[in-house]
Amino acid sequence: MNQLLKQVMPVWIVLLALVGPAAAAPATLEELLARPVAPAGVVFEVVDRDPGALEVALPWVKQAAQRLKAHHPGLPMALVTHGNEMFALQTGKRAGNEGIHQIAQSLSRDDGIPVHVCETYAGRRGLAAEDFPDYIDVAPTGPTQIRNYEALDYVRLVVPRSTVLKAR
Repeated sequence: MNQLLKQVMPVWIVLLALVGPAAAAPATLEELLARPVAPAGVVFEVVDRDPGALEVALPWVKQAAQRLKAHHPGLPMALVTHGNEMFALQTGKRAGNEGIHQIAQSLSRDDGIPVHVCETYAGRRGLAAEDFPDYIDVAPTGPTQIRNYEALDYVRLVVPRSTVLKAR
């Protein structure tokens, strides 16, 4: 019996380590602002069926990042967008989405918040990393990029869907 426990215990430890970060519920902005101690970092997640979602999501992220930095100076942050909305960030779509591109570029270059899109989803639409501007990081997969940040103890903050943001 003791030998069986010694064999099974490492497997359980590995499984708990793998499931732990993935099972962590995302925080809300208000919860993060109420924390007396800053987390290691924050990763904003945008995933929406609405191709125009970034019109409301990126201003929300910009404002949330400013509020978080005011409360927790020096807090590292990142943004991962991996739904239909991410296609507005293509270089070829800048003309119709100038405001979105300006905010994404500002987040990336001015605020030090990397903006990631999902290469796997882009590839399904026949797009490659070269189809996005240099201020957009094309990550192999959006969900994996989020898990990588969570492995660094970043807290995931899901950006409200465009229908919710537009209703406010």
